[in-house]
Amino acid sequence: MAEELGKIEKPLVEDFRGGRKLYFVPLIFSNSDLPQEFGEKYNRYWDQVESQITGLELKLGSVNRIYHELIPQSGDEAVNSLKQLKVSSLSLIQSRMSRGAMFESAEDQTILEELMDWSRCLSLGLQSQKVFSTVYGFYTEANKTRSEIIAKKINESLKENESGILIMGEGHHVQFPSDIRIFYISPPSLDELKRWMRDFEDQSKKPPQTEAEAHSEDNPQ
Repeated sequence: MAEELGKIEKPLVEDFRGGRKLYFVPLIFSNSDLPQEFGEKYNRYWDQVESQITGLELKLGSVNRIYHELIPQSGDEAVNSLKQLKVSSLSLIQSRMSRGAMFESAEDQTILEELMDWSRCLSLGLQSQKVFSTVYGFYTEANKTRSEIIAKKINESLKENESGILIMGEGHHVQFPSDIRIFYISPPSLDELKRWMRDFEDQSKKPPQTEAEAHSEDNPQ
């Protein structure tokens, strides 16, 4: 079970120094099409993620390994791939790598490409239930295989008494090894960002107001 960062009590910190630790950071992408307000909340989120991980490092030791969703490469090659994705996790990663952390591949490129292709097929809006069921079955199987590979690669590369960072979407199905303690990085801005995105999506689904409706709101009886 993931540990709530805010609930780690000082007397227990020493208990976490030993063993393998993984700091799970929810991956959120930016979108230049969204209002400036989103950008401000998005930047605040990554700033707070940096702050929380730094706090953990001060108590439990420096990060040794870094893993990132959608990146099948390792080392400097992985950094170049991250630059192409244009995600704000890059700064967090580069600062740790400059202090000796290793970027490890957690993805298998072949299965990742297969999963993305099946996902594209599903997004087409398939008309046949038979075709949809077939494609969804292949997608589910590929996703299961991918999750198993990610767990296996983390298990093989994260050594005893080491700490790692995994940056990945929250909707994953990865079953981590039982001896790895998972710390869920959840700064206050994460919930704030999620609420904003939900409200924005709900507002976008509303039909545009007619002139009469707008007039009625401006001039209530």
